[in-house]
Amino acid sequence: MNPVCETRQGAVRGCLDEASGVASFLGIPYARPPFGERRFREPVPAEAWDGVRDAFAYGPTVPKAPYAPPFDVLIPEDFIEGEDCLNLNVWTPHPAPAPDGGLPVMVWLHGGAFSNGSGSATAYSGSAFARDGVVCVTVNYRLGVDGFLHLDGVPDNRGLLDQIAALEWVRDNIAAFGGDPDRVTVFGESAGAMAIGVLLGMERARGLFRRAVLQSGGAHHFLRPASARMVTARLAEQLGIEATAAAFADVPMDELIAAQAMLRVDLAVRPDPAVWGDAALNAMPFEPVTDGLVLPGPDCGVELLVGSNREENRLFLVPTERLDAITEERVQLGASVYGLDPEKGPAAYRAAREDATPGEVLEAVGTDWFYRIPAIRLAESVPGSHVYEFAWCSPQFGGRLGACHASELAFVFDNLADPGYAAMIGDRAPQALADAVHGAWVAFATTGDPGWEPYDTATRTTMVFGDGAVLAAPESDPRAAERQLWDGVR
Repeated sequence: MNPVCETRQGAVRGCLDEASGVASFLGIPYARPPFGERRFREPVPAEAWDGVRDAFAYGPTVPKAPYAPPFDVLIPEDFIEGEDCLNLNVWTPHPAPAPDGGLPVMVWLHGGAFSNGSGSATAYSGSAFARDGVVCVTVNYRLGVDGFLHLDGVPDNRGLLDQIAALEWVRDNIAAFGGDPDRVTVFGESAGAMAIGVLLGMERARGLFRRAVLQSGGAHHFLRPASARMVTARLAEQLGIEATAAAFADVPMDELIAAQAMLRVDLAVRPDPAVWGDAALNAMPFEPVTDGLVLPGPDCGVELLVGSNREENRLFLVPTERLDAITEERVQLGASVYGLDPEKGPAAYRAAREDATPGEVLEAVGTDWFYRIPAIRLAESVPGSHVYEFAWCSPQFGGRLGACHASELAFVFDNLADPGYAAMIGDRAPQALADAVHGAWVAFATTGDPGWEPYDTATRTTMVFGDGAVLAAPESDPRAAERQLWDGVR
């Protein structure tokens, strides 16, 4: 019999997988459709309904453009039409209130540069987490123009406000699905992790989660208001409209989405700080808007697991065939833009990489600037944090894809067979590594201890997953000389 759970808006009927014992409840609205008079506004709780609502299928996804090639086949993505797009999905092994306080809960915030992605991709199925005793929730939140474009007279960071609304829904309803609202772990990758980095400093998010996992994204990626206004002005100019919420709301959605995609291309082709401000450095026109970087500190009240992949930027350089086109001059320029000495910085990276090409050197520098060092700074700011590095090399693209951005996702979700991951990891990814990575995430959500010592500035203990034949082993201060280059810089 398919289970029924009560929420504050009404009852929902899920689907029970008798083989695994996992029940799924898909497409549950946590907020009203963000269109019409609610366009560019704070989310409003979903309306109540009568009777029992079937929750058998994923709900609509938010408006967005598809990934540009070649990323359209490398990163999980889906499109489901409909306005009721602020919805979430729940997987649970115990679809009823638990007499002992309930199971740990994990809430997933997907990546996609704040412009793509959804919580409804089958690649992000929470079945494996539920199988292992965790109630898993995945969330759709507003993206791009609707979620993050700065517009005078309306709230900034509407996508983050959606995430907070979803976490409030979890707080108020997850006990009905067997979860413990006092043991919530929010986890995210790329933009999802960057969003968590901002949520850690938002008063409205305080108390909504006890633990957080930040994969390949820290608290270092945002737009200052002046830069956000520059992005808005550029998009308005592109569309031939005034830079107001009313003018953007009048643009047909398909035209707005197409312009949004072209804006990202424009930024990538001509990353001029005079035009884009802060966005010129990390090539993301849509980001959280805030006055500055504020690391959470020891009193944030949240336990952290943070980390990155060893060769993140290979995702953006290998499939696009840009890796081999990078010259020594470009390496020096890139290092300088990131704040390193243009001679000494690349030389230090090259010293640890025999026969590295200029592209491989710049990839390593960029990976540290964008991903690894922000993770380390976040761990340094919150005592007791745990740090990991994912080092398994994908066999795709002749093995050159390496331990690239997003390659850990299939292992975290223990979902290696999902077709959404095939182009990224191939068809022979090691299940034992998925057991180790997924098991660490489950352990952290359950107890706060993923299985290795916390990070501190004396030992800098880092769990390295999938380095050659080694399944998982802690290391003390990996690539210390390269890390030290960023002291006082990043």
